[in-house]
Amino acid sequence: MKKILVFIGIVTVLVGVGWASRAWTTLRANAKTAKFNDDVENLFTALQKYKERVGSYPLGGNLEVARALMGANPKNVIVIVGNKSQVNEKGEFIDPWGTALKIYFSDNAVLIRSAGPNRRFDDSTVMDADDFIRSN
Repeated sequence: MKKILVFIGIVTVLVGVGWASRAWTTLRANAKTAKFNDDVENLFTALQKYKERVGSYPLGGNLEVARALMGANPKNVIVIVGNKSQVNEKGEFIDPWGTALKIYFSDNAVLIRSAGPNRRFDDSTVMDADDFIRSN
């Protein structure tokens, strides 16, 4: 009887550790997703302010957009993106997983894409695709 109770205790502890590990992983993933959403909202706001002051969205990719928001634009307008937005060593905006964002423009819209936790840009045919895509 004592061996059965010890076995049940060990199984209970292992299940508890597994559950706690999974809960911690989920909590961290949710925190990074929330940070990504906050960063993107800040970037959308900055890009809209830029468009209002300069007359159009900046041209180019991530690095050119970052430089334009920092004042390298025809009107030398500096638009504050927010103190929470992270940049890499090149000066590109990055997601919470450390990958440079992809930024696309149309006449009246912006699309921002993150590679997500796997840090690679996947297409829709990949079964484990985890990219985040947001547009304004």
